[in-house]
Amino acid sequence: MKNKILFVLSLLFGLMFINAGLNKFLNYMPPPKDMPPAMMKAMGAFMEISWLMPLVGTIEIIGGLLFIIPKTRALGAIIILPVMVGVVLTNLTYIPSGLTIALPMLLVNLWVIYDSRERYKPMIQ
Repeated sequence: MKNKILFVLSLLFGLMFINAGLNKFLNYMPPPKDMPPAMMKAMGAFMEISWLMPLVGTIEIIGGLLFIIPKTRALGAIIILPVMVGVVLTNLTYIPSGLTIALPMLLVNLWVIYDSRERYKPMIQ
């Protein structure tokens, strides 16, 4: 039962990040109209760095794909963790209402990392 729940959550998590990554290249989701001015300013600054959004989008797509596949889920969880921390911090700073989605996603990511802890031991020995 645990494996089925983890698979469904991992599938949804991975698809959300694949969608977010593809949006960075294809711009098919417009930004919300009620975005705070400070957030607009920060996003404008990020857009000035021409390579940053394509890099984040690529990481989101690769990490999301790896997260869906059970055999590569541990690698996907580690790859996507810095992006997930950025999502949580951005929501914490600018749009606290977004934490209702960001925090459960962070918990799924941390659950996969904890569940895969044996696979990471060679990296830290």
